[in-house]
Amino acid sequence: MHETNDIAVGIVGLGGIGHHHATHLQGQDAELVGGMDIDADARLRFHEEFGVHAYENEEDLYAECDAVFITTPNRFHEEYATSALEAGLDVLLEKPLAHTVESAERIAEAAADAEGFCMVGFNNRFASPVQVIKDQQDAGRFGEVTHIEANYVRRRGIPGRGSWFTSKSVAGGGALIDIGVHAIDLALYFLDHPEIVEVSGTTHSNFGARDDYAFVHMWGEDAGPEGFDVDDSASAFIRDASGRTVSLEVAWATNRPPNNEFVVRGTEAGATFDRASDELVIHEAGRAGGNHLSDAAIETRERDSHAAEQAVFLEAVAAGEQPAINTVEEGLTVQRVIDAIYRSSEEGRAIRLNE
Repeated sequence: MHETNDIAVGIVGLGGIGHHHATHLQGQDAELVGGMDIDADARLRFHEEFGVHAYENEEDLYAECDAVFITTPNRFHEEYATSALEAGLDVLLEKPLAHTVESAERIAEAAADAEGFCMVGFNNRFASPVQVIKDQQDAGRFGEVTHIEANYVRRRGIPGRGSWFTSKSVAGGGALIDIGVHAIDLALYFLDHPEIVEVSGTTHSNFGARDDYAFVHMWGEDAGPEGFDVDDSASAFIRDASGRTVSLEVAWATNRPPNNEFVVRGTEAGATFDRASDELVIHEAGRAGGNHLSDAAIETRERDSHAAEQAVFLEAVAAGEQPAINTVEEGLTVQRVIDAIYRSSEEGRAIRLNE
């Protein structure tokens, strides 16, 4: 048991998302005690920005910590998550669980045997409109939720050609595993994490490997198309054991306007949530006073989802208890769906899970 302000936290992987988490951690009731990265320049930048020691070796960082955030490229999630768990630390592991389903399964095995716990970084669950939807769902307003439309579509948004994001051996895939993981997780969250039985999907790589790829903004440097060997869009249909479904559209690049809408369709009501704007509308129909349709816009208080995620994690560390949300088991289900979409695209058929 800890007081939250006594929790010593380290960060493994000192790139952009590592700095993002470190910045948010400064607003939490915990102490950032250090970072770790194999890259000397990354260590120097982290030390200069946050004023804490940045280690070359993870064991040296672990010796100073109660908990760690792991924000490395996907391929290295297993290495650092398992070693941190073996060291008795609690772990907040950025999405996705791993770069392959086999690696994800090994992380799940390590977490099951560990003294500490592992929480997966699906921060979109903590957005205020999402929490309102879940509250209304639990109260029965939607009736039975039967279908989710999940969209995470950028018109032009490849993170950085030539970076680890566009290397299959490091990332495990492209748009699907990078941003599609959020869309799939949020859809399954709205369905209360059902048993998935069948997945059918297709991935495309139409833009990233082109010499004439045109864009306005890019997160990283554009090193050009050489080595781009991942998907830049995906479409899929997912079915659970009770017949409920998810339609998925994901893209880093496509010739259409961006789309960040999630549509919850229930037997009594539905909801549309725009992940980019936080706009939330609940859709209903009734006969009182005459047949009518109604659309109620819900205004929510702005809430930083990463900060809220960190707070839940730190409260669980302080209590010494596995958090009930963002579990490794849920992350593993998402990883298996991603793997099934890739296999479905490669094999040209629907994939049955658990067979």
